[in-house]
Amino acid sequence: MQTPSPVSRRRLLGGMASALGIAGLAGCSGGGSDERTTASDAASSTTRQTTRPTTTERPENTDARVGMVYALGGLGDNSFNDMAHSGAQKAREEFGISFENAEPSSAADIERLQREFAAATDPPKDLVCCVGFAQTSGLVANATEYPDQQFLLVDGVATADDGSLLPNVANYTFAEHQGSFQVGYLAGLVTQRDFSAGSGRTTDDLAVGFVGGVDVPLIHKFEAGFRAGVARASEDIEVTSAYVGSFADPDAGQKIAGEMYADGADVVYHAAGGSGVGVFRAAQEAGRFAIGVDNDQSRSVPEYSDVILASMVKHVDKAVFRSIASLVDRKFRFRVGTVNTLGLLEGGVRAVYGTDLGSAIPSEVSERLDASRRAIIKNEIDVPSTLS
Repeated sequence: MQTPSPVSRRRLLGGMASALGIAGLAGCSGGGSDERTTASDAASSTTRQTTRPTTTERPENTDARVGMVYALGGLGDNSFNDMAHSGAQKAREEFGISFENAEPSSAADIERLQREFAAATDPPKDLVCCVGFAQTSGLVANATEYPDQQFLLVDGVATADDGSLLPNVANYTFAEHQGSFQVGYLAGLVTQRDFSAGSGRTTDDLAVGFVGGVDVPLIHKFEAGFRAGVARASEDIEVTSAYVGSFADPDAGQKIAGEMYADGADVVYHAAGGSGVGVFRAAQEAGRFAIGVDNDQSRSVPEYSDVILASMVKHVDKAVFRSIASLVDRKFRFRVGTVNTLGLLEGGVRAVYGTDLGSAIPSEVSERLDASRRAIIKNEIDVPSTLS
C-alpha cells in the first residue's frame, strides 16, 4: 500500500442535518434529481448524535462568513473540489454570504489553515469547512483548541481520545460504495455486449478496471462497491484495479488506465480526483469507455464526453448550498456532534449517464440498473464497503 498523500475529498457543508433534505435520485439519468426536502426525508439519513443542535442568533442583515479548507489537489480538478465549490458559489449568488478559500499545497498546511480560520476575529468565521478525510487529525486538534468555533468535516469523523464525537463538529460521510455498485453493474452489463457509442466500443473480452487515487480505506469503498456491482452482472468478468498514489497526477492515471485497456478492459472507473482526467485520455486513445466520479464529468470535462459512459456523482454541491442557506436564516441550528451518512436513499450519491452516450444505453440495461437501485434502498442488496 502506498503512503497516502493527504488527499482530500469533499467539501464544505454547513448546516443542520434535519434541514439538509438532500435530493433523492431517480435511477441513472443525467437529468435533474427528484428532490425531497421534508424533515422526515432528511431524517432518514444515518445519523449518530451526541449533542443537541446549537441555535445561534444572527443579527439581521449580517452575512454568513465561511472559511473553506480544500482537499489537496485544490480547485480545478473538475471533480470533487470543483463540485463543492459550485455549491458555495450558488449560495453566495443567492444569499450574499462571504467565503474565503484556502488550498493546502501539502499535508503540513492543512492544520495551520484550519487554525487560521478558527482564530480569525476580524471578522470571525461562522463556520470552518474542512474538506476531505485527510483533514481529520488536524481538525481534532483545532476543534479542541477552539471549542466555540463551529466546524464541518466532510468524508471523515472527528472524535476525541475516548472515541466520543467532538461537540462542535458536524461530520458528513457518503455511501460511495452504493453509487459505485451502480456504475459497476453498468460496466459489467456493458462489457458483455457488443456495444458502441461515441468514440468507444467494447471488445470480445469480459474485462473492466478501477483506478483509485490513493490506496486508503475511503477509496476502497469505491472499489468494493464497483467490484460488487460487476459481480452482480456476471461472476465471469475480470476486474483489475490499481492506485495512482495521488489525486493530482493525470499522466500516471493515463498510464495505468492505458495498460488496463491494452489488457482488454472495456470500461475503467476512476475514483482518482484530478488524476482521473488521465483515465479519460487513455479511453479516447484506446477507443473504449470510462466512468467518472464526484461530478457529472461528461459535463465538467466535456472534451471527453465521447467516452464517458457515466459518472458516480457525490452531491456535495447540494449539501454545501443547503447548509449555507441554513446559516443565513435569522435563527439557524447547526447540528454539531453528529455523524450523517448520505447514500442512495438520501440522494447523497447517484449514477448518471454521460450526456453524449446516455441515449445509447439499451433500455434493458437501464431497467436493470434502476431495479438494483431500488433493491439497495430496500436493503435487498447488501453492498460491501470494504475489500475482502
